[in-house]
Amino acid sequence: MLAGEAAAEAARKSTLPDDQPPGTEQDAATKAEAEEAPFPVVGDDRAAAFFDLDNTVMQGAAIFHFGRGLYKRKFFQRRELTRFAWQQAWFRLAGVEDPEHMQDARDSALSIVKGHRVSELMSIGEEIYDEYMADRIWPGTRALAQAHLDAGQRVWLVTAAPVETATIIARRLGLTGALGTVAESVGGVYTGRLVGEPLHGPAKAEAVRALAAAEGLDLDRCAAYSDSHNDIPMLSLVGHPYAINPDAKLRKHARALDWRLRDYRTGRKAAKVGIPAAAGVGAIAGGTAAAVALHRRRR
Repeated sequence: MLAGEAAAEAARKSTLPDDQPPGTEQDAATKAEAEEAPFPVVGDDRAAAFFDLDNTVMQGAAIFHFGRGLYKRKFFQRRELTRFAWQQAWFRLAGVEDPEHMQDARDSALSIVKGHRVSELMSIGEEIYDEYMADRIWPGTRALAQAHLDAGQRVWLVTAAPVETATIIARRLGLTGALGTVAESVGGVYTGRLVGEPLHGPAKAEAVRALAAAEGLDLDRCAAYSDSHNDIPMLSLVGHPYAINPDAKLRKHARALDWRLRDYRTGRKAAKVGIPAAAGVGAIAGGTAAAVALHRRRR
């Protein structure tokens, strides 16, 4: 339960101000697609939307792009980059999670950032967004998020990626905030430990439930969007689940339950980014705002 609660607290602490400028402009076609449905309901302030990040909002894994940026800045050696790449390739071939691979990735990532300042990773994260992430946002999913914002609703990213990385992306897109994996920091320096577990699978549902309770949201009136069957617990929480660029298991599940589907991929099917990289390396920059807030409150 700790991972979900920590993520929810981090998200509330990092909520963007009301005057945050909107994100990138959407083209007319994708905006029209988002507006053609009767949902979202304008003026319903007890409704909100929760978006998975990797392969839902962004092509590929945010943490993989973040890792590329850290490697470029010599945060770690080629052997660590090779290990992360292998873990990601292994999952794409096997299609299943392996606890040993996930633990190994988490331990490696935490050792890389241990001793670094939170502020340093946040500043670097802004640069990396511009270098590797900005051009990988799916316009169709961005338009769906904007439709909720235009209706006066709050929009949150929910991801196994570090809460710092997720918050940077949310800010750049003009969203409300983000729920992400929380790593411990003391005095603004990473300790090399997580607060709870990576925000993955059932932990996402816990975080969304905790945030909804804190914000006075009615989950039956909320929406959730994801590409992965691992997020079925989160999607099942809300009254308006959407399968976006779905994997085979989620597509089958969504069709059986008559959930709405959107697929913004063209040409050959987009590569599915593996959970070991997303959840394990997701500890790389872990919980800044939330961890600091948690530890201040406990002292």
